[in-house]
Formats: sequence, C-alpha cells, structure tokens
Amino acid sequence: MDVKELIRFIEFNSWLDYLIAIYLGAFIVQLYYYLVIFTRLAFFKQKETNEEMLPISVIICAKNERDNLLEFLPAYLNQDYPKFEVIVVNDNSVDDTEDVLRAFLLQYKTLKIVNVPDTDRFYGSKKFALTLGIKAAQYDNVLLTDADCKPASPDWIKLMSQYIKKKNIVLGFGAYERKKGLLDKLIRFETFYTALQYLSFAQAKLPYMGVGRNLGYQSEIFFKNKGFASHQHILSGDDDLFINEVANRRNTQIMIHANSHTISNAKTTYKGWFRQKKRHFLTGSHYKFKHKIMLGLLQFSQLLFIGLFIALVFMVKPVYLIVAVFLFRYIIQMLVFKLSANKIGGKDLIILSPLYEIFFMIFNPILVISNQIIKKTKWN
Repeated sequence: MDVKELIRFIEFNSWLDYLIAIYLGAFIVQLYYYLVIFTRLAFFKQKETNEEMLPISVIICAKNERDNLLEFLPAYLNQDYPKFEVIVVNDNSVDDTEDVLRAFLLQYKTLKIVNVPDTDRFYGSKKFALTLGIKAAQYDNVLLTDADCKPASPDWIKLMSQYIKKKNIVLGFGAYERKKGLLDKLIRFETFYTALQYLSFAQAKLPYMGVGRNLGYQSEIFFKNKGFASHQHILSGDDDLFINEVANRRNTQIMIHANSHTISNAKTTYKGWFRQKKRHFLTGSHYKFKHKIMLGLLQFSQLLFIGLFIALVFMVKPVYLIVAVFLFRYIIQMLVFKLSANKIGGKDLIILSPLYEIFFMIFNPILVISNQIIKKTKWN
C-alpha cells in the first residue's frame, strides 16, 4: 500500500468513521492507563526498607465511637512493636467514648487521650481533631487510622513505619470486611479500583491521594506545610487533600503487604453509603489541576470506550474490529485486576468487575450533580 492508498484508506467519509476513530482513540488511552500505570501495582515488589523501628505515634480520631473502640482499640494497643503510643482524640463525643478510653487508660500505658475543646468554631471538624492529635504526638513519625478500623495483624505498625531512604510518606491500603450482599460488593469494588489508581500513580511518581484509614507520614512535613491550613474550610480531605498537597515523586512510597492493611466494616445502607461518597466527591474538585486531568482522562476515555462500543455494535457491519478491540481491552483489564487483587485482595470481585464498572459510570455523575445541588456535608 503506497502513501496515496494509505491516505485514501484513513479518509473519513462519514460521521460513523469519526465515531470509530474516537472509539479507537479511547481504546489507546485506556491501554496506556492499564499497561503503563496500573501494572505498577500489578507487578509491584516491596523494596527493602528501614529496619530501625523508630518510635511511632498512632493517631485515631473518635466521635461517638464507644462500640468501635471497645472492639478495635485493643488491636492497636497490643501491636508487636518496641516503642509506640496510641493517641485517641475524643472529638466532643456524647456517648460513653470518654469512659471507655479512661478504662483502657488504666490498663495500657501506651494510650494517650486528647480531648477536643468545646468550641463552635471547629465543632465537627476532623481536621482540627487530627491537628490536636499530631501536636500531642511524642514521636516524629505518625500513623493515622480511624476508630472503625482494625489492623490486619500485630505487625501493622512495623510494616507501615518502614520508610525507604529519603521517603517520608507511606500510603497504605484500607480494606473492608467481606460480607454478603450487592452493596458490600459495590463498596469493596470501588475501594479496590480506587486503591489500584492511587497506589499505581504513586509508583509512577505521580502520588495524588491517600486514605485516612491507613496512612503514615513524618510530622515535620505536616508542620512545614502548615497542616490543613490551605483546605481547612473544606469539611473533608484530611487525608486525600493533604497528600495531594504535600506528596511528590521523591517523598512517597506505598506499603501493600497483607499484614499492613487496615480492615473496616462498610456502610450497611445505601443511604449511608451515598452520603459518604458525596463527601468524598467534594474533595476531588480541589485536587491539583494535573491530577484532575489524569483522573478525568481515565474516566472520560472509559465512558467513551464503553458507550461507543454499545452504539457501534448496532451501527457497524461487520462488527469484528469493534468486538475484537473491546475484548482485547477486557482481557488486559482482567489480567491487571487479577494480579492487583493478588496484592491487595478482592479476587471475588474480578469476574463481575465489568458490570460494577458500568454501574459506577452511571452512578458517579449522579453524585457530581447531587453535590452541585447540596454542597454541605458533615464528618461523622
């Protein structure tokens, strides 16, 4: 085929040719994310880390968390680590949280209680509570988690505090307990897919977020960047917005060993989950521009690819090329998902992941629209 024939071959003679070209373009973008970015997690091998076992301050914010503290706090207080403290910040709880903490205080010398002062200015602000906890920390390295989480093992601190040389941020994985029901699968798939993104991008030297359920950093970086000052007015974002601000290609590492995970109980009602997701979506609009572009391109190319596949199957004859391209992307996706699930769990979700993917393609825009209508949510 000479040059003239090639030009004639790629000429666009109808609007259908343009749709096919867009479909193939979206396919190439999707391949880039899966083969260049997401394989960073799929084929990740943990590097040798600092074995010094430096003193650690674990910080947990608790607002009306009596039951969770009774169930999960002992797992933190009994970690297999030579020198650490557990700081629980009691954020104006109105249940028996304070009594429970005082009872634990009688048993464990490693526990420290910080009470948030009753002030209208910061009432209900988790960022203020966390700031008090970090300021009260005795040690320079802090580990953050939530009161409704439990560490996956007694080695959680040991693993999450192993800094590679010149790194001072550790991004961990916060899993959810596997239970029955569709809601549980949706929540765990979203958690898996989100982790695939932020852990892979961190490995690609583009860290953009972490999760407050399992996150470590050196307090120096917190105070140097004036804590949460730049986004104090935003109710959420104590984890992802802070990491979005301070993380860079040189100072961030990931830790995905199974014993380094934290495990939470997911929301049990669609209403509660919907409210939680709305709050999370509010923070995304405050990410750095380059991060919004890279995440937006991922979602937009996904929407174009699947949407155009459904349309072109009925419009193009023969459909061999359209179907072959779709199946190739699907196979690559399943391989990356499977290898990543071997690292962070979620193997039971893989087989139906295309259906979950389509669900979130429809559901997430609804959340965005909802947040435009009602912009104010509260941390519970």
